[in-house]
Amino acid sequence: MSSIALFGVGRWGSHLLRNFLQHPEARVVAIVDPSLEQLESVAQRFEFDQRVFLTTQWQDALELSGLEAVAITTPGTTHNELITAALKQNLHVLAAKPLTLSFSESIQLCKLAEQQQRQLIVDHTYLFHPAVIRGREAVRKLGKLRYGCSTRSHLSPVRSDVDALWDLAIHDIAILNFWLGESPCAVEAKGSVWLQEGLADTVWATLTYPSGFQATLHLSWLNPDKQRRSCIVGENGSLIFDELAQDQLTVQWGKFDAQFKPIEQSREILEIPKQEPLQEVCNHFLDCVKHDRASEISSGWLGAELVQILVALSESMRLGKAIDIK
Repeated sequence: MSSIALFGVGRWGSHLLRNFLQHPEARVVAIVDPSLEQLESVAQRFEFDQRVFLTTQWQDALELSGLEAVAITTPGTTHNELITAALKQNLHVLAAKPLTLSFSESIQLCKLAEQQQRQLIVDHTYLFHPAVIRGREAVRKLGKLRYGCSTRSHLSPVRSDVDALWDLAIHDIAILNFWLGESPCAVEAKGSVWLQEGLADTVWATLTYPSGFQATLHLSWLNPDKQRRSCIVGENGSLIFDELAQDQLTVQWGKFDAQFKPIEQSREILEIPKQEPLQEVCNHFLDCVKHDRASEISSGWLGAELVQILVALSESMRLGKAIDIK
């Protein structure tokens, strides 16, 4: 059983806390949050006993005897400092996305984790979603791929620490990279600002992959039509992952005839197991800690790669041109 401290128990941190409290291989020994009110709220909600250390000072939690791992769900601006401190204390780390807001900092954290022989894993939850896993198998049956598109939009929450690109795009990029088995070599993005100066509320992005495949992303905090939808179009059909639909994962089979009329059309609903992706994240993290094994799904290195892509997209928005990724 691994002893874990949680840093940050806001909306996502509370979900992570629930999963660790229910896990037979985890023992939550400390919870850190800058808000005393938040600490008192989760203490009442989950009925903690006095063995769980509650504090607003993360440094105090790192000094606890027997602590083996930390789960960090604080804002991305704090990640570099917190993860560095935890790794230097020889602790395993599960970090919320993004790993950091800097590619160079992300790389340094990965190197530090290897130096300390500790596991650094990033909570890219969609990589553990059964529909995303099943979708990777389906992509291989689509024939030659033509293009992809994703939409992730809503009216709230609107964040003040990062823009819509950094808040939303990382999910769809992680899914597309996983399905395609490759990472973009060039990106381009345009954003619009209405609500908060300097923070784009709506972003259109294009990802170009080494294979020539291209995908467009629509990301927005200003869309009353909440959407969580990704699609890959191939010569034999289209794979659609619509997280808000009753049938989340479908394939629309069909081709064009010589006159470019759709033929051989059919719709297949792909069965996916019922499981909570975040629970699978916790299972994976604890298994990697127990066996001291690097993650093959969502390592720090993968997290750093996604940060590199986001940094390039931000640079594209700033300069108004496409950016190559080396």
